[in-house]
Amino acid sequence: MSLVTLAQVLQPALKQGHAVAGVVTLGWEDMRAFVAAAEAEECPVILQAGPGCREHTPLSVLGKMFRHLAENASVPVVAHLDHGYTFEDCQEALDAGFSSLMFDGSRKPLAENIDETSRVVELAKSAGISCEGEIGFVGYDGGEQSLGTDPEEAAIFAKETGVDAMAISVGNVHLQQDKTGGLDEVRIAEIQERTDVPLVIHGGSGVPSAQRSKLARETHVCKFNIGTELRMAFGAAMRTAVNADPNRFDRVQILKDTHDPVVDVTRRVLRGLKGA
Repeated sequence: MSLVTLAQVLQPALKQGHAVAGVVTLGWEDMRAFVAAAEAEECPVILQAGPGCREHTPLSVLGKMFRHLAENASVPVVAHLDHGYTFEDCQEALDAGFSSLMFDGSRKPLAENIDETSRVVELAKSAGISCEGEIGFVGYDGGEQSLGTDPEEAAIFAKETGVDAMAISVGNVHLQQDKTGGLDEVRIAEIQERTDVPLVIHGGSGVPSAQRSKLARETHVCKFNIGTELRMAFGAAMRTAVNADPNRFDRVQILKDTHDPVVDVTRRVLRGLKGA
């Protein structure tokens, strides 16, 4: 398979009743494990470079890493910029070879969000790639509070921007380590009554697995961003690897031991989004 756009994986998901995982990457070891899991499950995967990842590794390098994995994978792989906060962020990702851009104007007033997102949509479409936008603000566990998505504003945003996917705030929270919460299914239904754009849930790690599966099958939610859940698995595997031998110092050997545990957890996540 080769690199594909976000629309190329989300439109089939919308029609067939499943969702695709947007997995939040931090380095070579986890992104390689994510693709291996997708190959084992025979499903597409969206590799995402968020702000934390970009602070550690330049976008120009991440683009090459994502494209290398995509070009050698047996399944469709999307190279996705997650939470691009400026037009310049998105232009840099496009220049680096990404196949999908996410512009996050969710902290801005509606009109400003629409204007700035529309510019990125135009940039993406002129290059033949996809664009995701966000309406309503998804907060952070222990940090900024969420502002729920207004269904009428969501319809206006989707129509006026022409985004390929729309991230919404319906009870989801970034960085949540447990699954004690849940999403507002009534609000999701109200949003999808007004637009047929594929919907995206950021902070998917905090959504109960059963609800993720249900929404993937029954609603227009076609993408769940999964980060914290997978980072926790990576951290646990690395602690085990380090503690197994106090004389061990070669990081390549240590990091190799994280691969299989991360693949296993990722496969469970992917399996839960496959729908019927």
